Amino acid sequence: MLAVQQIRSMRGGAQSHLMLASDEHLYVVKFQNNPQHVRVLANEYLATRLAQAVGLTVPACDVVEVTDWLVENTPELRMQRPGGAAQCQAGLQFGSRFVGGLMPGQVVDYLPEAQLMEIKNLREFAGMLVLDKWTCNVNGRQAVFGKKTRERRYTATFVDQGYCFNGGEWRLIDAPLRGVFPRNLVYEGVIGWESFEPWLGRAESMDASVVWKMAEEVPPEWYGGDIGQMERLVEQLLERKGRIRPFIESFRDSYRIPFPLWGRAEAEITLQRGFPQTGWETKTGAGKLVM
Repeated sequence: MLAVQQIRSMRGGAQSHLMLASDEHLYVVKFQNNPQHVRVLANEYLATRLAQAVGLTVPACDVVEVTDWLVENTPELRMQRPGGAAQCQAGLQFGSRFVGGLMPGQVVDYLPEAQLMEIKNLREFAGMLVLDKWTCNVNGRQAVFGKKTRERRYTATFVDQGYCFNGGEWRLIDAPLRGVFPRNLVYEGVIGWESFEPWLGRAESMDASVVWKMAEEVPPEWYGGDIGQMERLVEQLLERKGRIRPFIESFRDSYRIPFPLWGRAEAEITLQRGFPQTGWETKTGAGKLVM
């Protein structure tokens, strides 16, 4: 896919650019010579594809070619570096579909507590935790929230996977609070391992051939052409599938206490919070609730 026009620069350490591509969609494009690391592009692609495979809401992604001509004729395609500005590098770049597209509704990166609790896919924050712990995301989990003009409730889309696999290091060093969303509110509904399904089961059972195929799709220039390094990364990913639960447990047991309802029966929680009367009946004289 070709980039055909630069729209504007984006916020963030990677100094991405919003660009129109030949498929008539907008993409947030990260360049190979971004200030963070060239491997950020490989991380974005591989982690986003893994998230898609387990059924999480992430933007579509693709390899976007930015030509020398476009760079030379677009003065805005520059990177700010300590020594001064430099041209963005032409060639194959990572593109993440811009949430909202050409006809955006309302997209925000922060919601007040009441609106956050009402988003359509609140449970997916637990699913994204599975992905972030599996891939050793060393950054805080980021999301944007979008809705169409006439919709009341937002939907979360999980963005910015650049620091999965420990950024440019590719040495997977875990810590309890890495890769988590900064607000505990999104995890309060977690009551046990069932709250992480179906995403946890899909990750744990993912066939090795699926992961290897995704890795083969990553342009070699995004990781310095070192095939051995990519192979080692995939081998680590496959080994870590069996350790996702301990990673989540370390977060569960941290001082943040993200899952205050862990281990409590769902029925007990429902009764304590108050359940809408619709669908509940009281047997005459029995005083028991039945569905």
